[in-house]
Amino acid sequence: MKLSDINIRDPFILTHEGKYYMYGTRAKYTWDYKGSKYNFGFDVYVSDDLENWSEPIPVFEYYDGFIGVKDFWAPEVHKYNGKFYMFATFHPENAPRGTAILVSNAPDGKFELHSDGLITPKDWSSLDGTFYEENGTPYMVFCHEWTQIKNGAVCAVELSKDLTRAVGEPFKLWSAGDATWKYDIKDYGAYVTDGPFLVKQGDTLLSIWSSFYKGEYCEAIARSDNGSILGNWTIDDKLIYENGGGHGMIFKDLQGKDNFVFHQPNETPKERPAFVKISIEDLINNR
Repeated sequence: MKLSDINIRDPFILTHEGKYYMYGTRAKYTWDYKGSKYNFGFDVYVSDDLENWSEPIPVFEYYDGFIGVKDFWAPEVHKYNGKFYMFATFHPENAPRGTAILVSNAPDGKFELHSDGLITPKDWSSLDGTFYEENGTPYMVFCHEWTQIKNGAVCAVELSKDLTRAVGEPFKLWSAGDATWKYDIKDYGAYVTDGPFLVKQGDTLLSIWSSFYKGEYCEAIARSDNGSILGNWTIDDKLIYENGGGHGMIFKDLQGKDNFVFHQPNETPKERPAFVKISIEDLINNR
């Protein structure tokens, strides 16, 4: 199938052994829970060229007793210690949503629950966990939702080496309200954080992330002052994308070039993955 035929939100690309594996939120019924469980799972699409893709291959489906009962969102797959770990958002019954970690032996294999339930704090409404490793220490970076705290935040927590649980307390990296271009979506101090993804080049550590600007979904940059996840983070004044698209990530294609993938428009069920050539060096100098 062609890229234009794929209807997902929150696209994520894993490049592995000469192929591209694309994961995302099943978009068509994202907001429809009236008897439809279409969106209660995740697929992968496989490609050699980023334009022609396989049919969707189911890699995870809801089953009775699973920790989540709705909001199966934003799957990311990272290779770590020889296996493939999926970080994804789930909403348990009678509890806030958060991120759990699944595992598989192959990028297109069946994923199974790996973590001891949700990694995010049990009383936080959280989403969009992503993986980052620094000096051999694994971390999960995620969003503490604006729906609970109004001024949405991006936070991090250290993970155990086997990625089964959080180690220590989560700590805040930045809040959406810190941005000079912030947009209040509810007129009461409601600032959104979505989809963080970290990129390290040389001594510079950046994170792309999504919010709203003048009422439109957008993609922004935050950066650490010392190249470490433990540094002080600030938000750039310039946006990467501001025309109703976002929740993206950056990957290297098979030719070694940097690419930015995101969904656009931010309107169900019209979302499609979009690819843009990008330079991390330009992002570093984006200020």
